[in-house]
Amino acid sequence: MRVSECKIIGIDEVGRGCLAGPLLVVAARQKSKLPKDIKDSKKLTRGQRETIYQLLTASCQFGEGWVTPAEINRLGLTGATRLGVKRALKALSAGADNEILIDGHINYCPSHYKSVKTIIGGDDLIPIISAASIYAKVRRDAYMKNASRKYAGYGFDKHVGYGTKLHLAAIAELGVLDSFHRLNYAPIKEVLAGL
Repeated sequence: MRVSECKIIGIDEVGRGCLAGPLLVVAARQKSKLPKDIKDSKKLTRGQRETIYQLLTASCQFGEGWVTPAEINRLGLTGATRLGVKRALKALSAGADNEILIDGHINYCPSHYKSVKTIIGGDDLIPIISAASIYAKVRRDAYMKNASRKYAGYGFDKHVGYGTKLHLAAIAELGVLDSFHRLNYAPIKEVLAGL
């Protein structure tokens, strides 16, 4: 691998569309050969993701940018994503000279990063973004599985915070968790408005 390749950082996030739990932005930088056949985490089974995750921890460096539900409630999704990107790049010790590739069409990087490219579908097209995607998905799923022990009955280990029928039914039965649900999201606002 050429030294110049080490300056490329891939960024992806997981949890933007969830009704509960944190947002996780991950910045990935390759340090050795990537595993074969990595792709968008959504196109892999849980078992495939976990196997590849183990390989990725040896072949990449990762920076994690966790954003809490309270921060998402306060900043909104765009502001929260910007904060997650900032934290992920700081955790990776990224420099202004790094080339940054972000999944999607919006540049969420702080302004001092000059070489930033947004790529729609990048999590399936660009291996280093795929690496960030897989790592982020495994890390956040594990977090939500642990949260399901603290918040029994909500099924966070099954839906990881997305607005599934199971999750919405649990909210209807058990109520909104002020510290864990995203209070500005429409389905949560509707429940709160009906109280």
